[in-house]
Amino acid sequence: MSIVFSEDHGRVRHVVLNRPEKRNAMSQELLLALGGELRDAAADGGVHCVVLRGEGPDFSAGVDLGELAESSGQPELLRPFRNVFLECANLCESMAKPVVCQIHRTCVGGALEVALGCDLRVASSDARLGLPEVRFGIIPDVGGSTRLPAVVGLGRAKELIMTARLIDAVEAERIGLVNRVVAPEALERATQDLVDELLANSHVAVGRAKRVIDASARPALAQTLEMEVAVQEYCVAAARETARQASEAQEPVAS
Repeated sequence: MSIVFSEDHGRVRHVVLNRPEKRNAMSQELLLALGGELRDAAADGGVHCVVLRGEGPDFSAGVDLGELAESSGQPELLRPFRNVFLECANLCESMAKPVVCQIHRTCVGGALEVALGCDLRVASSDARLGLPEVRFGIIPDVGGSTRLPAVVGLGRAKELIMTARLIDAVEAERIGLVNRVVAPEALERATQDLVDELLANSHVAVGRAKRVIDASARPALAQTLEMEVAVQEYCVAAARETARQASEAQEPVAS
């Protein structure tokens, strides 16, 4: 089966991350497939709502760290890698139909940044969420630094990003990061209940209301998304320079 696949349930399309052996870590292959499925869902007039979820024990552990390490060592690969990632979040946000993210267990780093591109988030009570990038000398650069403040407010966004703290689902609901929290065994039912509420309304009006709300909440989205990657390039360059200086300091002095 594909690394990302889709299932239609009437007017609802489930887009499913299917790399459970890697905790649905987001590799280039997975992201390209996800982008394709999201574009198809956006273009299909018979689809009135999209659910994004993951197979296996976790929604997603975030970026594939092996591929990220390869990109960070080659600055010219950073933007292409990031652009593929960012497109998935942008597609969730830009399609004129609601996108619900169904989160279980792990949703950190790039996975949360994609989830922030969705309109609504339903989480199981055992979920852990966060943006820990600053621990590794980088920043959330695929929409996290831009979208999180619009969802939870500036102060809470700064706290989560600048401390790299992971939070549980209960706290995520309290601060508005997720919309609903239920027991793990009730997650599918809760997601369907929310979808049913959305489908009970005019799909045209719901989709257009989404576009207006997003435009009002993030009027400078394009500029801040570009700033994210510019800052990320600075952080990566600073880390390389620090490593170079450390290596030189350890070299033996010739006699």
